Amino acid sequence: MSKNSLLKGAAIMAAAGLIVKLLGAVFRIPLANWIGSVGMANYSPAYSLYSVLLVCATAGLPVAISKMVSERCAVGQFREAERVFRLSRTLMMIIGIIGFIVMFFCADIIAELINLPGSALSMRATAIALLLVPIMSSYRGYFQGMQDMKPTAMSEVAEQTFRVVFGLTLAYVLLGSQFEFLGYTAPQRGAAGGCFGASAGAIGGLSVMLIVYMVARKKIKRRVREDQTTVREPAKDILKKIAVIAIPITIGAAIMPIVNMVDAAMVQTRLLASGWDAMTAESLYGQLTGFAAPVIQFPQVFMTGIVMSLVPMVSAAHRLNDTNELHGHISLGLRMTTIVSFPAGIGMLVLAEPILLLLYSAQEEAARGAASCLQIYSVGFVFLAIVTTITGALQGIGKQHLPVINMCIGLALKLIGTWTLTAVPLINVRGAAIGSAAAYLVAMILDIAAVKKYSGVRFPFRETVGKPLLSAVVMGVVVLLAYKGLFMLLGSSGTATLISILIGVIVYGLMVIKTKTIGREEMMTIPIGRKLARVCDRLRLW
Repeated sequence: MSKNSLLKGAAIMAAAGLIVKLLGAVFRIPLANWIGSVGMANYSPAYSLYSVLLVCATAGLPVAISKMVSERCAVGQFREAERVFRLSRTLMMIIGIIGFIVMFFCADIIAELINLPGSALSMRATAIALLLVPIMSSYRGYFQGMQDMKPTAMSEVAEQTFRVVFGLTLAYVLLGSQFEFLGYTAPQRGAAGGCFGASAGAIGGLSVMLIVYMVARKKIKRRVREDQTTVREPAKDILKKIAVIAIPITIGAAIMPIVNMVDAAMVQTRLLASGWDAMTAESLYGQLTGFAAPVIQFPQVFMTGIVMSLVPMVSAAHRLNDTNELHGHISLGLRMTTIVSFPAGIGMLVLAEPILLLLYSAQEEAARGAASCLQIYSVGFVFLAIVTTITGALQGIGKQHLPVINMCIGLALKLIGTWTLTAVPLINVRGAAIGSAAAYLVAMILDIAAVKKYSGVRFPFRETVGKPLLSAVVMGVVVLLAYKGLFMLLGSSGTATLISILIGVIVYGLMVIKTKTIGREEMMTIPIGRKLARVCDRLRLW
């Protein structure tokens, strides 16, 4: 039952994540075409500030809510679970009001400090989102704690849909000359319209969560009435526990954006110090961050889905002292991660240049230059995927501070590696990618050691690593040969890449079944799994 819930929850969140990513691409491309580089220069700082404030407001609290609700539901304390939700919702509301005040009333000051006064309108346009998203996150954490991922998935899709529709519509409308009286240029107004998409998205996402909560309210009230437990924790103790869980997670989530900002200055400095001229140094850094890095973000969606499902289930098993369930959840979570991350990493490794040429056909030289960075990132992605999952397991057993410490150790190594390697002319910007991969490797080793120590779990190497890796390597060889053959036959890199990726999906699927990496019963627990199992039955693949 719980194993099925983990697989199903991860699949639901991964599907929602894919839809959100695709809608995000639909949003950014026309927006950039409409408002141009000047508009994007005013859009980016507003959205970056919004993202940083959002991390501070929502990175750790939903996880804390999910964990604490799950622990209380596991022992039948439904009244206390409801109290955790209500107190955390009030806390999130206060945080949202503070974020709104900073973003709306301090917009002019912040815009002047960054020498982009036109971005103030964009900052104000996102302020409503900072007011509403924290409240929405409290509802998401509540349902995740009850091991129900559908409300979160539905609200994420609704949020992104509202963002795209209203953001693009308002951007297009505000570009018109009739709005010149606002005192901002057309690109600045268009940027603000795009930024308002975040606020519209928050309204849409919160509306969905409120509707879902109202529908579930009758069932929730019944469970609270039937709760026979007498435990009642003081509100201050609950809030203290929320803070103990949320603060380390929030710090951990804020580390990477901060390091990326330091990395940006460091890479440029070291490239110039090694003899590159300013224009070339900027171009090399653009290949790293603008071409290679975004490709890695797409498969990370699957890891988020696994972690969201894993944390409440590990928390419940830990609260019940059910060692078998605890070990089963952690082991399955890591196996799901390797099953997804190995083929994604190897696929990007062998098809790095063709993938970049497919995505950035208008920038062929830059795409080719970024290929080596993507290959390094593809290896680091596997390490990061495992870190993400083990972080969720450690959060579930109450050791949420350890992943933060381990990542800090890894990132210290990254900064040293980036500083040293980037200044080597032959390595240049690839030094930053190597530094990132090394940081994730160190964090992965330390996290695995920590989860083994504090949970006692043991990962079966053959099932967790051996079978998925063998399947992924076979897929990688077939895909590389297929691409080379198709390119020679068709003369089109894009077409050859798409067909090769499709072949890779089929080959990996067959290998996963033949090596029994995924069993028939496991397949039937995920959405559309029963249909896939019936197809495999007809083809006699089991």
